[in-house]
Amino acid sequence: MSDVVTGLVAAASDAEPRLVGADRVLAVLAELARHPDGIALEEMARAVASPKPTVHRALASLRRAGFASRNSHGRYVLGDEFLRMAFEHHEARPDHVRIIPVLQALCERYGETAHYAVLDGASVVYRSKLDPPAGAVRLTSVVGGRNPAHCTAVGKMLLADALRDEDAVRGWVAGRRLKRPTERSIGTVGELHAELVRIRERGYAVDDQENEPGVNCVAVPAYLTSPTVPSGAVSVSGLAYRTPLRRLVDDLPAIQAIVTGRRTT
Repeated sequence: MSDVVTGLVAAASDAEPRLVGADRVLAVLAELARHPDGIALEEMARAVASPKPTVHRALASLRRAGFASRNSHGRYVLGDEFLRMAFEHHEARPDHVRIIPVLQALCERYGETAHYAVLDGASVVYRSKLDPPAGAVRLTSVVGGRNPAHCTAVGKMLLADALRDEDAVRGWVAGRRLKRPTERSIGTVGELHAELVRIRERGYAVDDQENEPGVNCVAVPAYLTSPTVPSGAVSVSGLAYRTPLRRLVDDLPAIQAIVTGRRTT
C-alpha cells in the first residue's frame, strides 16, 4: 500500500462518520494512480482495506465525475477527465512555465535529462522534467515522483541551504535510518553534514551514482520566487559512461549561466 493510501485509510478509520466516505474516495483515487493497467474491484478493496460495496460506491462516484473508468478488461483505471485536469494544471503552473526554457537549453547543450525539483520533508519532488528528443536513455524519475533528498544532487543542494549546521542536520534526520540506494549513498548525519558544508562552499551539488547505479548528476539552485531563497534546484542527469561527472562539473559556469538567464555560448 502506498504512503498516500496508507495515510488516507488511517484518516478514514479515525475520522467522524461524515468524513469517512470522502476519505475513502480519495484513497481509492490514489490507489488507481498506482495501476496504469487497471485494478479489479476485489484488489482495490484489499488495497484500501474497505468492504467491496463501499469501494464500489467510491468508484461509482469517481466514474460519474470522469475521474475513473473501466477498461476493455473490466478493470478500473484513472479517467480521462482526471488526466486532463492534472496535465492542464501542471502545464500552467508558474514555476513549470518559467523553468521549461531553462530545461530545454540544458537538454540541447548536453543531450541529457534536465530536472527541476523542490524539497518536501525528507524527499525531493520533481516538478518538471525534460528528456532530449533523441539519444538519451530515459531515467526512472517522473514529474510528481519522489526520491530521498540526501542522495540526490537536487536534494542535497536544497538541504545545504536549509540545514546550516550539524544540529539542524541531526534534527532533520530525527533518528531515522538514511536509505542507501547504492553503496555510494550517504548514510550518517556526519557524512551528510560534511557534504552540505562542501556544497555551500562550492555552490553546486553532485550525485555520483548515489541514487541510481550508473547515473550521475550536477545541480544548482534556482531562484524563481526570491533572489535569496531558492525555490528549488535544477539538475542535469546523465549516464556516467556517456556524460562523465567531470564533464558536467567542468562546464558548471555554463550550467549556472543558463539557469540564471545569463546565457553563454
